[in-house]
Amino acid sequence: MKLPSGRFRKLSVLLVALGLAAATACSNSSGQTADTGTPAPGNNAPGVTDTEIRFAVLGTRSNNPLGTCVQDCFKQGIEAYFAFRNSEGGVHGRKLVITRDVDDQLGQNQQKAIEIISANDTFATFSAPQIASGWADLAEAGIPLYVWPIHPTEMAGQKGIFGAFAPPCQECPDRTYAYVAKLAGAKKVAALGYGISENSKRCVTTITTTIDRYKDATGQEVVYQNDSLAFGLPNGVGPEVSAMKRAGAEIILTCLDLNGMKTLAQELERQGMGDVPMLHPNTYNQKFVAEAGDLFEGDYIGVTFRPFESDPGETGLVDFFKWMEETGAEPTELAMFGWIAADLAYQGILAAGPSFTRESVIEATNKMTAYTADGLVTPIDWSRQHDLPTLDDPVTHGYKQVCRALVQVRGGKFEGVGGT
Repeated sequence: MKLPSGRFRKLSVLLVALGLAAATACSNSSGQTADTGTPAPGNNAPGVTDTEIRFAVLGTRSNNPLGTCVQDCFKQGIEAYFAFRNSEGGVHGRKLVITRDVDDQLGQNQQKAIEIISANDTFATFSAPQIASGWADLAEAGIPLYVWPIHPTEMAGQKGIFGAFAPPCQECPDRTYAYVAKLAGAKKVAALGYGISENSKRCVTTITTTIDRYKDATGQEVVYQNDSLAFGLPNGVGPEVSAMKRAGAEIILTCLDLNGMKTLAQELERQGMGDVPMLHPNTYNQKFVAEAGDLFEGDYIGVTFRPFESDPGETGLVDFFKWMEETGAEPTELAMFGWIAADLAYQGILAAGPSFTRESVIEATNKMTAYTADGLVTPIDWSRQHDLPTLDDPVTHGYKQVCRALVQVRGGKFEGVGGT
């Protein structure tokens, strides 16, 4: 994703917290800082030499059904972060390096994870797969795992798996949906998701339960829902759009990938519904949106970290932009997830001390109770947020404050929505 020249422009960013209104911005400090230290005596941990800490990257490069940059962009974020920290001397006098770059080819995540475990020549693993079948094996082997956190079920209960956000409650209402409909001035809501994905189906349920819960306050209602769409929409989405048109849908809240959103937008345009806004969960991709012309004009897109369009202030966004440029890479959503994953690894090793081990790094990371990646994400309490929150108990393992960021497509570019 190539940012416009004014990428540092000061745009306000929506942060929805505990209500149907914009709220205060999340903390802008990771709360985890210390000196990198001097070279330590011999360390017998796998993948650790006197001069280096070696990592593996496991993800989907080939056969990606979305056709998007996953493995390479995730890795670019890690490499940019490593360049940043290595310029300061690394951690405990050792450089951070990637020595294994493993493509799981979509269907071989578990097989490749076992190969990493068997080789035992890297300290920890970064992972951005479409199918996370090998995460449990890596966790069982005691290998710290830093991930693209789109697989909450595989993350749940695993004390050694960390990402840019903690596993969310998959049953709880999410006020973001009602808030976006309110922003759009919409009362009649449609919800769409895939039948093949349990996460997508649950997402549709969350949309419908949220709208229903707050209907007395908002006047909103779900007039159409469908959680059985075929992945990739191979037969199009004509009948579904016709049904939404008959129902008078004024906004469409979705649980689809970016290609599915494009197919849906094209069909909406064909049937004269091109002015009906949509909420995208996975289309924070400036190049993709720009190439679509005005197809997504006016649509809303959720972002799980401080958006690139926001004022970076004194947050980690400043270092992210600087070191992505230094390493010749473009800022993308996956690169940001890689950057945050790398920060988690660095902060855990730093906190564990010079004689760190895999076990001590996991333990040290789980003592972080307000991790924000230097203001990039909502504070995470890793001492209690590995387990899934539930509808009956959303507090014990949930966020203290639920924050969401939104951007809107205007003139083919993203603009912040709401205020801080």
